[in-house]
Amino acid sequence: MTAPALTRPRRLRPGDRVAVVATSGPVPPERLAAGLDVLRGWGLDPVAAPHTADRHPDFGYLAGTDEDRARDLQDAWCDPSVTAVLGARGGYGAQRMVDELDWDAMHAAGPKIFVGYSDTTALQEAFATRLGLATVHGPMTATASFLDDAPTREHLRQTLFAPEAARTLRPATARTLVPGTARGVTLGGCVTMLAADLGTPHARRGAAGGLLLLEDTEQSPYQLDRNLTQLLRSGWLAGVAGIVLGSWAKCGPYEEVRAVLLDRLGGLGVPVVEEFGFGHGPSTLTLPLGVPAVLDAGARTLTYAVPALL
Repeated sequence: MTAPALTRPRRLRPGDRVAVVATSGPVPPERLAAGLDVLRGWGLDPVAAPHTADRHPDFGYLAGTDEDRARDLQDAWCDPSVTAVLGARGGYGAQRMVDELDWDAMHAAGPKIFVGYSDTTALQEAFATRLGLATVHGPMTATASFLDDAPTREHLRQTLFAPEAARTLRPATARTLVPGTARGVTLGGCVTMLAADLGTPHARRGAAGGLLLLEDTEQSPYQLDRNLTQLLRSGWLAGVAGIVLGSWAKCGPYEEVRAVLLDRLGGLGVPVVEEFGFGHGPSTLTLPLGVPAVLDAGARTLTYAVPALL
């Protein structure tokens, strides 16, 4: 079974207005300002959503109330002058506001670019299942990798403005975990969020036929084991075509993490490549989700069949 490719929004052009939205944790104002400056340097017209700098009055790990974060995202998405919505940062909170969104109104607004990773996996899964929309797993505007690492910024910029030039990825760090070649549509993101999404109204039924991208941060080996085991026991991983593993920042010694990954995923009998350079590391690649691609684990390449954006 092959997972269907999703609708691809159009690429960015100089002069486009983009909205930066805090869907999860609070955003340091100085980092937000620096990120907006980078976007202006790309020739874009960036605007921060009204509640981007808020902090929840009771729960300091949230950027404002669930209702305000949802309103910011929905208003930006439904604004015809906005071409793309960029996450400000991850943390936690997207799960709390995803059910506050009017998905019918967002569908009527038409396809737009959404960029995020980590906690926004919950939103990216909903964009796929509710809107049939491809999204971009990439660095967010107020994060350290975006602000401090030039190759990270450049790969995101290239993917957004000239995606035909970013179709083949072969990071120097990549290694073959299980050899083989697989074709499928990319999906995935943060392991913790994929496991937490199971059984919710926006969760897809499984990864069958897809090329699954996985990464995480600050999860000990036993926590990764638990989440991967949940995905296995639920049947969510049944029929997956291939797996691309990113970074595991602050998850413990990599040899211990690697042992868990091999134990939980190696038995699926599909190609697996590790250390593919995306996720929570100090430098990160941009990987489109919902786009057909070919994984050659032996050659350590992921090649998109079409550009990520039109």
